[in-house]
Amino acid sequence: MMTLFDNYIAFATTVFMGLLAIVNPISAIPVFMELTSHMDKKAKRNIATKSVLVAFCIILVFSVAGKLIFHVFGITLAALRVTGGILVFVIGYEMVRGDKESKPENAQLGAQPVKADQGISIAITPLAMPLLAGPGAITTSMSYSAAKDLTHLAIVIAIYAFICYITYLLFIAGERIVKVIGTNVMMVITKMMGLILAVIGVQMLALGLRELFNF
Repeated sequence: MMTLFDNYIAFATTVFMGLLAIVNPISAIPVFMELTSHMDKKAKRNIATKSVLVAFCIILVFSVAGKLIFHVFGITLAALRVTGGILVFVIGYEMVRGDKESKPENAQLGAQPVKADQGISIAITPLAMPLLAGPGAITTSMSYSAAKDLTHLAIVIAIYAFICYITYLLFIAGERIVKVIGTNVMMVITKMMGLILAVIGVQMLALGLRELFNF
């Protein structure tokens, strides 16, 4: 019994470290702050809640029925990587450029931040998908869930739910983090993370294209 329990603990630790490294919620803070910079606290909390809930639902669905979904719709992991890479690159490029004046949609979102449905698009893309529940997180959760019993599946889902909760807390504390480290430092971090995201996007795109065309 103790051996089985130890195996579950080891499995949970492995899943937690693997998903945490791939999701990397700390790196998503600058993205969240940039996309919600024109919103009030209520709207930011709303976006944070929706983004983690959508991300959790995505991972839940793919953990339980990922292979079936891919088979039914004829979706390949390579195509998912290509799409995710393009989305990540675009967001990273916008963060590096930092031209807020050329983003009238942000101003429009900030003009009426009390409406619950405003900004839902950024909660889904890019926050939930592909940043929090991208191809890496989806494939990792699917691989951990495959060929395992229901207990292992429940562990994977519970671990990702915990990571989503951590991410939510980090999103909500984003302004306080900025106050501690300063606006200028946060701006530098934002641009650095934008560059990193752009590079990750290119890497995801290149990997997807290589798998898609077998070269």
